[in-house]
Amino acid sequence: MSQSSTHLPSFPGRFVLFLLLGLLAGHAGAATRAWLDRDRIALGETVTLNIETDATASASPDYAPLETEFGLSGHTSRRGNRRSLFAVALKPRRDGVLTVPAIRVGNERTSPLSLVVTPADDRPVAGAGEDVFIESGPDHSRPYVQQSVGWVVRLYAAVPIVTGTLDQPIPDGVAFQRVGNDAQYSRTMGGRRYQVIERRYMLIPEHSGELRVPGATFEGRSAASFFDDMFGGRRGNRLQAQAPAHALQVQSIPADAPQPWLPLHDLQLRYRANPSGLRQGHAATLTIEALADGATATQMPELELPPIDGVQVFAERPQIDETFVDGRPRVKLTRSFSLVPDRAGEVQLSGVRMDWWDVAAGQTRSATLPALSWTVRADAGDALAKMAPTTDASAPTPVVSPRPSDRIEVPASADDGNARYWAAAAALFAMLWLATLLWGLHRRQPMATAKARAATVDGVAVRPDPSVLRQALDMGSFEDVAEALCAMAQPPVATVDAVIVRLDDPAQRQAVEAMQRARWAGGDGPGARDQLRTAFVHGPRWKAVVEPEASPLPPLYPRE
Repeated sequence: MSQSSTHLPSFPGRFVLFLLLGLLAGHAGAATRAWLDRDRIALGETVTLNIETDATASASPDYAPLETEFGLSGHTSRRGNRRSLFAVALKPRRDGVLTVPAIRVGNERTSPLSLVVTPADDRPVAGAGEDVFIESGPDHSRPYVQQSVGWVVRLYAAVPIVTGTLDQPIPDGVAFQRVGNDAQYSRTMGGRRYQVIERRYMLIPEHSGELRVPGATFEGRSAASFFDDMFGGRRGNRLQAQAPAHALQVQSIPADAPQPWLPLHDLQLRYRANPSGLRQGHAATLTIEALADGATATQMPELELPPIDGVQVFAERPQIDETFVDGRPRVKLTRSFSLVPDRAGEVQLSGVRMDWWDVAAGQTRSATLPALSWTVRADAGDALAKMAPTTDASAPTPVVSPRPSDRIEVPASADDGNARYWAAAAALFAMLWLATLLWGLHRRQPMATAKARAATVDGVAVRPDPSVLRQALDMGSFEDVAEALCAMAQPPVATVDAVIVRLDDPAQRQAVEAMQRARWAGGDGPGARDQLRTAFVHGPRWKAVVEPEASPLPPLYPRE
């Protein structure tokens, strides 16, 4: 069996020094900042405040603001060429939610931090009173199959440790891995002050039944005493400790559990960002956050939105924040979605729902978000296009002359100069309006382009360019796609049903049917558009049209 083991250097001096070196290397690119090695402790324990800065080499943190709420000890520092790292142990004077105030370092200040201090833990711990002992255990003694179980190992030492090895044997039939870095703090029990190294693991059972987890072990040596130095023995006393084994009763997945199987202690969903309105053809961002107590990111299903009719949804990569709180894993998933409406009017998101299994209550629960609705504003280009009169380009433009009775003669006057001025201004305004109109017509959806390209030349139908269909699939509405397909058929057809009959590719027929369901039966609009893009990537494939055989008789009326 493989083991999880660590050789411990001189404790606490060398351990703290190596920890500081690692943190200094890992955060070399950060500005002046402060963080705690734990954000939740019990009264009587200590927590380490770390401060990293790029201030001048002579600058040191001003710890005076901490003395009101905390006792300070164990000051350490490590200065590099560009950055310095300071650490101090804080012992809260009371329980509750405490604020670690901002600390000044030279001309810079850190941000305040929050620390949860629970009442003192007076429960008896096996081995308390010994020089060295180990405490270990799970956060849940009756987990389910595939449930994430937090496993914590704490090494207590009342004497300085020179070197040592802490091992946690790995049981069979589980996924077992170490989580995060070791936490170091002090705690008083039975009148003795102990230095504690806390190590966290995550255990995921793979089978139901009894699971026996062996206890962690420690072997090491303490610092040499006065008598060891006197008689030349500098090796110190040998130290040994072993935690008792634990038996977990793993439960099978309930028959009525929701799928995908998601065993948790708690799950919360919330909207982090919600657009106040949408605009046709423009992207807006909707952000959702999921907080799961008792799982890692790999166990969580993807955050997804249900289809929104008339809106294309583009999901971004989720942001993941994993922590270890109260002896078990927690994860925060944040994902943003770009919403791009393809039509004006009212649109609605039916809401988001995620089912999960409450491991404490043994029942199904659901985390839900309320439905959202927006009013999509029309694009300015489309609004101008709707204002433009529709005319037949092939028809001659009629010339309308006013009747004689409609003519009005205006005599010249002294205000003729002003009249010419206002006439010029009106003409300029008309020219600007015409330019805006042409710009709006240029930005119209591909429907107008499809109609124009599906025109006739000398009475002969001209098939539209294939780019018209690609443009409609990328930017237009389903109506644009339907008109492009109808015009591209040879000869052109009048209905989408006729298009389906004429198409030779089954995948293309299915894609058009999916589009029709999205148009008229509340189907999946974004899914239908993706299906259309995939099916028509190389253009439509039409069935061969059988031309009528030429008659052997000459035409009754020869062509001129």
